[in-house]
Amino acid sequence: MQRPERGTVLAFDFGEQRIGVAVGEIELAIPHALPVIATADNARRFDAIAALISEWRPVLLVVGVASHADGAPHETGRLARRFGQRLHGRFGLAVDHVDERLTSQAAESALREAGLDRARRAAALDSAAAAEILRTWFTLPGA
Repeated sequence: MQRPERGTVLAFDFGEQRIGVAVGEIELAIPHALPVIATADNARRFDAIAALISEWRPVLLVVGVASHADGAPHETGRLARRFGQRLHGRFGLAVDHVDERLTSQAAESALREAGLDRARRAAALDSAAAAEILRTWFTLPGA
């Protein structure tokens, strides 16, 4: 896939109950967490994603893919790849995947350092993880 040189990117931390979302501009390479999509209903999830795509007009979507610490495939990673395929099919946008190992730990650490209590950290974790996924994508070769 040819990586775009400029434009907006939306990143997703896929979960069966919640989807964390982040946005960033390729030229600035600074991710910003957006509100979590907190529904397990697929129709409502994709309606929320359609609204985000309409608002942000991304040139690319990035999906974090879970794997075990040794790099072996994880069931959630398989579901995340399927989610990415569905995004591409519904919205016609290119989708890139990023290994999301350690993003939740990095997000948890950043939220703790920001002084958020346990309840606020839990509420913000998925989108903070999406921001870490996007930060990782920005640092990959060719980004």
